Amino acid sequence: MASETISLSQDEALDLHLEKSGVEKQKLLNHPVGLFVLFLTEMWERFSYYGMRALLTLFLVSEISKGGWHWTDAEALRLYGWYTGLVYFTPIIGGLIADRLTGYRKAVIIGGLIMTLGHASMAMEGLSNIFFYLGLLLMITGNGMFKPNISSIVGQLYPPISDKKDSAYAIFYMGINSGAFLGILMCGYVGETQGWHWGFGLAGIFMLFGTIQFYFAQKIFGILGQKIDKAEIVVPKTEDLPKEEAAGIITKQRLWVIGVFSLFTIFFWMVFEQAGGSMTLFAKNYTLRDLTGSAGTAFRWVDSILTIFPLIAVTVVLVALGKRIFKKYPATIIFTALSFIIIWCLGIWKVQNVFSAEKTEVPASWFGILNSFFIVLLAPFFSKIWESKFNPSGPVKFAIGLIFLGVGFAGLAYGGMDIASGAKVAQVSMFWLVFAYFFHTVGELCVSPVGLSYVSKLAPAKLVGLMFGVWFVCTFIGNLLAGLSGSLITSISNTYSISTFFLIFTAIPVVAGLGMLALSPKLRKWMHGVH
Repeated sequence: MASETISLSQDEALDLHLEKSGVEKQKLLNHPVGLFVLFLTEMWERFSYYGMRALLTLFLVSEISKGGWHWTDAEALRLYGWYTGLVYFTPIIGGLIADRLTGYRKAVIIGGLIMTLGHASMAMEGLSNIFFYLGLLLMITGNGMFKPNISSIVGQLYPPISDKKDSAYAIFYMGINSGAFLGILMCGYVGETQGWHWGFGLAGIFMLFGTIQFYFAQKIFGILGQKIDKAEIVVPKTEDLPKEEAAGIITKQRLWVIGVFSLFTIFFWMVFEQAGGSMTLFAKNYTLRDLTGSAGTAFRWVDSILTIFPLIAVTVVLVALGKRIFKKYPATIIFTALSFIIIWCLGIWKVQNVFSAEKTEVPASWFGILNSFFIVLLAPFFSKIWESKFNPSGPVKFAIGLIFLGVGFAGLAYGGMDIASGAKVAQVSMFWLVFAYFFHTVGELCVSPVGLSYVSKLAPAKLVGLMFGVWFVCTFIGNLLAGLSGSLITSISNTYSISTFFLIFTAIPVVAGLGMLALSPKLRKWMHGVH
């Protein structure tokens, strides 16, 4: 009975908050329909980002005869690190601009349009190298306006301190990874089989659709994202200090918690973002990808199921959303439906090509979909856990996530034990990459969506955009370190072994996770009732 009362009060508080903000009160899966508009917007943005990212390293290291630039592994991974890092640095600037000038909604639209131009520029890389670098610059800039501000709107949909936020960000994170999954799958396949520029250009088409559907759905958010509400800080009645002084101390301590969380994300992303760099090269050079006989047939069926399953899942979300908002927001549903028709056509075309191919070769970019697939599969489960009585505190979730990340790399280190020092190629079973991506995904679900939720809950209303910017700056540092450390793969594997390289990335997150566990009692105290 007690749990039901708490659940009811949470829902009542949410309804009151939506009404005061002029937000559409209709629900889907017990969350505001606006969350699913943001879900679909972010899905297409992540399609574009991860679709391009899946190709970046492979394009740079591929031979000139195959349309690539034939860079060394170290050169490609350094550029990869700077790019993936800078797309998380510019959000602090985009957050400030939104906080003080544009509001969150306009910032999202501006960022989406700039990123669309960036993809268009990269699609013309064959004409001149300048278009390639211009495209990277535009995408870095556009992401700075888009990324922190759409995350801020998610947080604004809920009361300042609400247990439903963790669940909401888990659902939102499923949208992120649905887009990432489809982007890597489609753009990776098109880029590797049809030409790099086709893959780069395809990513931009869906970025444009995501921006348009969000533009036509703006009224669904009422005043949220249009102006910054200066909400009062909630001060516990048990404080002995004067209200103003107590509020100041609570705010400072909560900001310290955000700072600690952000700092530990550096260790997480430094290790996790090996996915698009050293792990992609491991897939390309050291993994058995040419499949024959029953193994080849099995892969074709698995690949086809993995292509169609997420399309069905996100289509179900679109249909459910359309039933609730089509009458009020027809343009949003029409443009989103059009984008779904295109992606369904691409999916069917891809499946036909895979089955008609003479041989079965797993694309090196294909392994990148595993992280997103596991997130789509596991996010609802984690969402339920975060709403249950078994919900651990934020610091404990972080610690668990970091340790699981290390477990994934321990599997890769074990799988690569037989690869000799300096070997350029090998035929390691695909199982170890699947193993690693599974545990990396479990770790990510304990860190990234939870971190976004806590930034939203702990930051004062007037600093939410800035705090998301700080969060993404630490993500920038982690991504940059991922590229720079990943570029050492050749030198470490030549001097020692590829197994030693992955053991380093086993130790880093495990040590960081144990450190977070040690800090968790103090951090929980500084959170002042936010759970």
